[in-house]
Amino acid sequence: MEPQRGPAGPRPRRTSPLAGRLIPGSPYSVVVLQEGYSAELPDGSTRADGTVTLVLGPQLTVVDTGGPWGRARLLAGLAAQGVSAGEVRHVVCTHGHSDHVGNLNLFPRADLIVGTDLSRPDGRYLPTGLRRGLPHPLHAGHVEVLPTPGHAGNDDVSVMVRGTSLGHVLVAGDLFEREDDEGQWQPLSQDPVRQQASRAYALDIADVIVPGHGAPFRVFREGTGHPGQEGGPG
Repeated sequence: MEPQRGPAGPRPRRTSPLAGRLIPGSPYSVVVLQEGYSAELPDGSTRADGTVTLVLGPQLTVVDTGGPWGRARLLAGLAAQGVSAGEVRHVVCTHGHSDHVGNLNLFPRADLIVGTDLSRPDGRYLPTGLRRGLPHPLHAGHVEVLPTPGHAGNDDVSVMVRGTSLGHVLVAGDLFEREDDEGQWQPLSQDPVRQQASRAYALDIADVIVPGHGAPFRVFREGTGHPGQEGGPG
């Protein structure tokens, strides 16, 4: 991937594929249960499913649930990690497309964040600062939801996990289709200008990015320390 320009000016960076689907850490590890994919078919249709990620730790969190056609695969992936759907505390869907929200009903005991909406298991909706560009903590200092608008308009979010063995991991939904997706994400974006700003912000704060339809990848910045940046891209 070519160096990109962030909101504060040019920051040379490069990316590389991440080997494996487990990123260990304390108190949170990140496991990619399902690597998303997207393929155009000869008749002009597209076959796709979204990445499904488990954040293992004190506040068990699933990020995106894939499409309903992958229900059995999702449950099997959780079971392989020793987790049942009823134990999951938070489910975050980065946006409302069907390949990301298709299995929400597997988690009736979880708090649900779909885009910028937060609901509790009893059907109560609670206010957050996400629509105002503010992060929403799931476990303060360790896991938080960040507003990263663009792909589906104003309501896209990502999940930041801090303290892993590789640094800050951003589970980004379709903010990134995959590594090296330049020229591919723009036709799918409802607001390419805002998405470009969100992408630059993500590349400035993340050491690993988990995209919506591809394998995780690492981000290396030249001449910068650990960014530790808060808030959103504006």
